[in-house]
Amino acid sequence: MKYWIPVFALAGWLSAGAALADEDHERAHEALERGDILPLTEILETIRLTYPGHVLETEFEREDGGYRYELELLDNDGYVLEIEVDASTGEILEVEREDD
Repeated sequence: MKYWIPVFALAGWLSAGAALADEDHERAHEALERGDILPLTEILETIRLTYPGHVLETEFEREDGGYRYELELLDNDGYVLEIEVDASTGEILEVEREDD
């Protein structure tokens, strides 16, 4: 199912996600300084080569003894993808297309 999101709704969605970004940013910054993870900018460059589109939301989590970036992306075809990436290696672990 394609998602066509009005600009005003998208702006609200992005600002709602930003509240969580501060906490994630601090934890990611600490892990980056320790050398545990790759910079998010590097991860995003790699992701965009395979999945072009607009990143709607990012989350940073510790899971299964490692760090993960979870990205929500609106692709160029109008689909919302959830992409899970190993933050230490940049390996794409899972890609799901969100459907109704």
